[in-house]
Amino acid sequence: MANLRDDAFWEAPMQEPLAPRQGRRSRGRNRPATREERLETRGRARALQALYAADLRDLGQIKRIATTVFDDLAIDPAERLFASRIVATVADRGAALDAALSDVTANWRLERLGAIERSVLRLAAAELAREETPVKVVLQEAVRLAERYGTERSARFVNGVLDAYARRLGRL
Repeated sequence: MANLRDDAFWEAPMQEPLAPRQGRRSRGRNRPATREERLETRGRARALQALYAADLRDLGQIKRIATTVFDDLAIDPAERLFASRIVATVADRGAALDAALSDVTANWRLERLGAIERSVLRLAAAELAREETPVKVVLQEAVRLAERYGTERSARFVNGVLDAYARRLGRL
């Protein structure tokens, strides 16, 4: 695996997304609980941590900050790869994603939102832009992240914004 500090890592073409394997069913759910699913969920949480840190420090240095966060947390290489794809999308398309999110948060300027909400929205917008994950999964995971790292109110807000954003993209 290429080094995250190497620009070639961030510039390299993205690999194919992990294909879910059929696994055992988890209790209380009607869908398989696969290792890849858990990996992607953990990867989103790691991407959120990097986006949050960059939001508080300097979004212009997002790749460097993400590398530091990933190194400090010593995360699994597969999680790191998944998270770095999301971070790279935010780094490459950040201004366009922020502008599109600002359009659907008509009564709220993005700068006025809390750092968690802003970071979750950026993460989800980046993942939607990549078009590798079903829209409903992106929305559900974003709401879970907002609830876990923010509040229930944050989760409702993120849900509303992302629903409007996905509809505007014509994906819902």
